[in-house]
Amino acid sequence: MRRAPRLRDSVSFSTLIDMYSDTHFHFPQLCDGDVSYGAQVLTALVARGCFFGLDIGTQADDVFTREAFAAKCMQQIADDAVREQAGALLYFSAGIWPAAGAITARTEQVETLAAAIMQVNDQQQVPHARVVAVGECGLDHHWNPGGVDGRTPFDAALIHGEAELFEMQLALAHKLQLPVIVHSRDAYADTLACIKRSGYDNGVIHCYSYGAEEAVQFVERGWYIAFGGAVTYAKKHAVADIQRTIRAVPDERLLLETDAPYLSPVPLRGQKNTPLNIEHTYRFVAAARGTTVEALSAQVDENVRRLFSV
Repeated sequence: MRRAPRLRDSVSFSTLIDMYSDTHFHFPQLCDGDVSYGAQVLTALVARGCFFGLDIGTQADDVFTREAFAAKCMQQIADDAVREQAGALLYFSAGIWPAAGAITARTEQVETLAAAIMQVNDQQQVPHARVVAVGECGLDHHWNPGGVDGRTPFDAALIHGEAELFEMQLALAHKLQLPVIVHSRDAYADTLACIKRSGYDNGVIHCYSYGAEEAVQFVERGWYIAFGGAVTYAKKHAVADIQRTIRAVPDERLLLETDAPYLSPVPLRGQKNTPLNIEHTYRFVAAARGTTVEALSAQVDENVRRLFSV
């Protein structure tokens, strides 16, 4: 197994309270399965006063291994108070990303997912942690292009099944009264159509990549919008549009995330991402909205409490 890099001393610089919540990351992947590195990340999040971190699921039953990995990481933290705070900030989602195999076996997959959520919430391995959302789930017409660029041979049946898998998870979330973490890439109209058919408007459009008008459509239905590091990538001619999109989201519907280990923000673009890099995204979004990082962080934490009931 490839070792994860050690954290630089410079990343754990803040002792402020409730700073830099991250509503979307993939914890075992960003740690490369290294429990010592995971303990370092959690310790650094505690040191900077992080209120909330959400480890995201992509497979029907991966929540078991993700929670077990987090528990092992916490066992590596020697300080009891830090260990308790790390457990208090870390939560989990559970969902099914629209891979071809999952789409084909969608009925069985969603049954497995439902059972996993209920079992984990009954028997928590990590103190205070539980499954607080269904997802990530949704539509991806970039990696599942149906012949657009030939990378994945998605035929009409799989495209239909992808939407059905998404709607089944929306229905499950509705039944469990949990918010949904929505993955939507190059699929705005189809995503909105699935949501409308489901009649369940409770969750977040993660790693938002559409424009201001589309954001308003989601927000007016009750959805939150989460911006990740990709908003910092805009070329000079596109900065104004990105800023307009960021400003189009009302304060009470705004979240921020990393999607770590992917999509490191500028000036770390191209490097492996961690929740400790999210400060750069907070600073970019705060500047675009004409507010302070402290005020933005407090607003995101308030939105986290409301959406995820924590």
